[in-house]
Amino acid sequence: MDRLNELASSKAAVIFTKSSDCMSHSIKTLFYDLGASPAVYEIDRDPRGRELEMALQRLGCKPTVPAIFIGGQFVGCAKDVLAAHLTGSLKDMLLAAKAIWF
Repeated sequence: MDRLNELASSKAAVIFTKSSDCMSHSIKTLFYDLGASPAVYEIDRDPRGRELEMALQRLGCKPTVPAIFIGGQFVGCAKDVLAAHLTGSLKDMLLAAKAIWF
């Protein structure tokens, strides 16, 4: 869990993904389209990825990816981020964390 917290705080926006996961790709694209440049950690390519996956499960991620952190805080999984985008609060979170500027 310590490593997860360290990585989640490494940048204003952080996305934990798996390289072959289509929802992970969609969330990364959404962030790029909003002007963010998130840190992306592909847990299936990380030697300690299983540890990260277990830590994400403990946070309540089901499925475990994509898991999104903004400003070091766990935002949620794909459905949570998409819901926040639809209400406009995702952009506000990214602005507050200085992940994007306008």
